[in-house]
Amino acid sequence: MKIGVIGTGNMGTILVSSFIDSCAVIPSHLTIVNRSSEKAIKLKQQYPSLQVVKSADEVVKKSDMIFICVKPHEYFPLLKKMQSNLKQQQLIVSITSPIKVSEIESFVGCEVARAIPSITNRALSGASLVTFGSRCSEANKVKLLYLMSQISTPIETEEEITRVSSDIVSCGPAFLSYLIQQFIEGAVTETNISNEQATILATEMLIGMGKLLEKDYFSLETLQRKVTVKGGVTGEGLKVLEAETGEMFHHLIQSTHKKFEEDREGIKQQVKEESKQK
Repeated sequence: MKIGVIGTGNMGTILVSSFIDSCAVIPSHLTIVNRSSEKAIKLKQQYPSLQVVKSADEVVKKSDMIFICVKPHEYFPLLKKMQSNLKQQQLIVSITSPIKVSEIESFVGCEVARAIPSITNRALSGASLVTFGSRCSEANKVKLLYLMSQISTPIETEEEITRVSSDIVSCGPAFLSYLIQQFIEGAVTETNISNEQATILATEMLIGMGKLLEKDYFSLETLQRKVTVKGGVTGEGLKVLEAETGEMFHHLIQSTHKKFEEDREGIKQQVKEESKQK
C-alpha cells in the first residue's frame, strides 16, 4: 500500500515519522509534499528513502491512500486542484474536525475518510479518531484501520461527537500538560524543591499512572480512591481541587465548541462558494 501525505506540519510530520518507525509503511512507499520544502527535506534527511515531490498532483499519482494535513480553509482549493487526477478507488483521509466527511465527498469522486491523530501517536500509543464516508469500501476501511492501529488505538467516531472526542484525544495532552506545569510551579513556589526535581517527579508520576491505567490495575476513579486515605494529605488536596476547579472543564469544552462553530461557519460559506463555481 502506497501512502501520500500532503502537508508536513506538526501532525503531518507525526504521521510520517510514526508510520515509518512502526514499520507500518516502508519509506520508499511514502510520498510527501509541503508548501515550504524545508520541512519535507528535513524528513527526507531522517528517512532517505522517503519520496519528496513538488506538487499535490504528484502525491495523488503515486499513492493509494492520501492524508491531507493542511489547514481547514486550504482543503477545498486543494481538492479542486486534485480532483481531476483522483481515481475512484483511492482513499482521501482528512485529519481535521471542522470539515465533515460528507462535504469532502461532495467535491471528489474517490473514497473519503477522516483520521484525527494525537501527538501521543508519535510514541505509537494513544487513540486516533476514525470516521468513514458513505462510499468508503470495506477494503479501504480495513486498510485505514490497520494503518492507524500500528501507531494508535483507532476509535470509530460519529460525526456529531468528533469535536468533543478531539478535545479529549488530540487537545487533551496540551490541556493536561498545562495543568501539570501549574502543579510543578506551585510546588516550586511554595517549597524548596527545584523546578528540575519537580519536573522529573511529575514526569515519572505521569508515566507510572499511564501504565497503571494501561494494564487495567485501576480505573481513574479507583486510582483516586486508592491514593486517598481518609483524613490524609491527598484528601485535603482534593478538597482544594474540588473548590477551585469548579466548572473549569465545562467552560473549556464550551470554549472549544464555540471556536469549532466559528470554524464551521467559515467552512459552510466556503463550501457554498466553491459549489457555485463547479
